[in-house]
Amino acid sequence: MAGPQSVSLLVQALLQPDRSLSWNAAQWELLLQQARRANLLARVGVAFERAHLLEQVPEAPRRHFDAIRQVTESQQRAVLWEAHQIHLALRGLNVPVVLLKGAAYALSGMAVAQGRLFSDVDILVPRESLDAVEFSLMAEGWQGAHHDAYDQRYYRQWMHEIPPMRHLLRETVIDVHHNILPLTSRIKVEAVDLLSAIELIPGQRGLYRLSKPDMVLHSACHLFLDGEFDKGLRDLVDLDALIREFGQESEFWPNLIQRSQRLGLNRILFYALRYTHRVLKTPGVEAQLPHLAAYAPAAVQLRLMDALFLRALQPDHPSCADRWTGLARQALYLRAHWMRMPLLMLTRHLLTKAIRKTPDSE
Repeated sequence: MAGPQSVSLLVQALLQPDRSLSWNAAQWELLLQQARRANLLARVGVAFERAHLLEQVPEAPRRHFDAIRQVTESQQRAVLWEAHQIHLALRGLNVPVVLLKGAAYALSGMAVAQGRLFSDVDILVPRESLDAVEFSLMAEGWQGAHHDAYDQRYYRQWMHEIPPMRHLLRETVIDVHHNILPLTSRIKVEAVDLLSAIELIPGQRGLYRLSKPDMVLHSACHLFLDGEFDKGLRDLVDLDALIREFGQESEFWPNLIQRSQRLGLNRILFYALRYTHRVLKTPGVEAQLPHLAAYAPAAVQLRLMDALFLRALQPDHPSCADRWTGLARQALYLRAHWMRMPLLMLTRHLLTKAIRKTPDSE
């Protein structure tokens, strides 16, 4: 089961936007479809903008890029405001509030935030402070979005976060984490190691972000251990953007590899570098892969993972799928659950989810 060989129009437009200018109307329409399904339409617009080619894009697709740019700019303003509100709600607790993923990128003014859509705000706090953090957020209008007893136990006993909280007035969602991987995960990350290396976000009093290596490793964990690949290419593009930005610093690469060893994420980093290189031609990555060769899976397993990941990391659109793509995504979904839980717990969890989805359980 070899991986797909063709390069999607979406990836072509992201990597070589100048070549897109000769496309016909049908190709532009297909690009827009692929980009929307992958949640990367705004990123494609940014690619043309950075190449100073946006004015040469045909009028119809350019209108789509202009419209989605306004959406992303509005979301960025909302994230900045929401982060400020979270800081105000928690400032009396004397605990570090670490912004994760998109919120951290936006408040840090990073290139990866350009053209990135946001769905919620993720924060990381010490586990021993969870009760105080949750109480303080509730006092400011956030309420738990899950009231089912099983969901509450699932999050609070096994996961790396409490149930999502939604603001009663603004309807914004915040995910409060105490780690980047579930407590039941086969791969263990010590949250104290993450918190020991956090950095104050420039110009943001009381708000922190993970260190640069940890931001890359967290992004890699989210992609390769979460199991949701309908937006897998979007997450790979995040990784690519982080590496392009940080990789220009000479000390970044040795620090990243050393950090992956410290946190026990060598295999995850290997996958991150392998597939950013294979799919997005991320510069500087290929030279680092030999340093992680000892953590690569055996040759037969690696061929299997290539077949799965190179399918799952395509845009979630029929034009980018073959007969095995659906099976590949399902296999990676099950793999992610297998990595998250012991077998008995996983079986019980999947059975519970299946029963709750039946018509009789509604």
